[in-house]
Amino acid sequence: MIQPQSYLNVADNSGARKLMRIRVLGTSNRKYASISDIITATVKEAVPNMPLEKSEIVRAVAVRTCKGVKRSNGMIVRFDDNAAVVTNQEGNPRGTRVFGPVARESRGSNFTKIVSLAPEVL
Repeated sequence: MIQPQSYLNVADNSGARKLMRIRVLGTSNRKYASISDIITATVKEAVPNMPLEKSEIVRAVAVRTCKGVKRSNGMIVRFDDNAAVVTNQEGNPRGTRVFGPVARESRGSNFTKIVSLAPEVL
C-alpha cells in the first residue's frame, strides 16, 4: 500500500533515486497503490548528469511494497522497502537495468520487460 506523498526507492538506472507518489493511474479516486500499479510520481532525488532531473513528473510501476500481497496459494510476499521502476508512456522501462527482486505479480500485468530485466523474481 503506497499512499499519496509516500517516498519510493527507484529500482532501475534511469537517473532518479527517490520518487514521491502523486496519483494512481487508471482509476478515479483510489487511495493506495499496490504491486504492478501504474503511478505518477515526482522525482525528489536524482543523479547528476542523467536524463531525469529533480522535480520532474514521471510514470512508474510499483515493483516492491512493504505491505504484503496475498497469493492464491495463501502465501504472503513482503519486501523491506517500497520501490518502483520508471517507465515511459508505453509501459517500457526508461532504464536499462533493474535492481533487486521483483514480485511475480508484475508478469500478469503486461510488464514482462521489467520482469525479464530483474535479477530475481519472487
